[in-house]
Amino acid sequence: MDQPLSPAVLEALGRLDSCAVANALEMFDVRLRNEGFTDRSIRCMFEDLPPVVGRAVTARIRCSTPPPVGHTYADRTDLWAHILTVPAPRILVVEDIDDRPGLGAFVGEVHANILRALGCVAVVTNGSVRDLPAVHDAGMRVFAGGTSPSHAFVHIVNIGQPVSVAGLPVETGTLLFGDRHGLVSIPESLAADLAPAVEAMRGRDREVIELCRSSKFSIDRLRSLVTGVD
Repeated sequence: MDQPLSPAVLEALGRLDSCAVANALEMFDVRLRNEGFTDRSIRCMFEDLPPVVGRAVTARIRCSTPPPVGHTYADRTDLWAHILTVPAPRILVVEDIDDRPGLGAFVGEVHANILRALGCVAVVTNGSVRDLPAVHDAGMRVFAGGTSPSHAFVHIVNIGQPVSVAGLPVETGTLLFGDRHGLVSIPESLAADLAPAVEAMRGRDREVIELCRSSKFSIDRLRSLVTGVD
């Protein structure tokens, strides 16, 4: 089972941003540069809330198909127990596999508060969410494909299986970082190394920026600074 991240590592990661995290991961050459992050098909719903770090808990849903009997599907309360098997902080990642993804919203005011009580700090879905003001008040970060006023016939299809949301493959336990730009998955082995790598990278970036703003700017100086060749 995945081990909880130390408070020091969580605090250090929480001071970063997703662009810096993505850039720093490139320095370690652990994957291709077009992998490991969400695309523009989902967006951060609350850009004023701080970045979020946590381990993924996965589920798949459908929204458009009525139940074979009755008018609603029974709540899958086994999701709650499964969430608690993953070390906090937790991020619920929900793949809507419906033919019409986003027709209904799985997370609204009630679910946001349940998830907060279960140690979840964010929800990620290619589907829809609703009750945005109340979800924001609950302090839940939300990354979603859109909004819907209704939950329609939303129901959980399976829990704990690998999912893919906005081009990002996610398994239960995957370490995720998210902010206004989107989400990045972080290899477990690099969690403690990212903040120092980002700081070193930012130092080099500051040198370039300061030169560009300086009266001493020239293409030759810029080339020397960027390439390291005089």
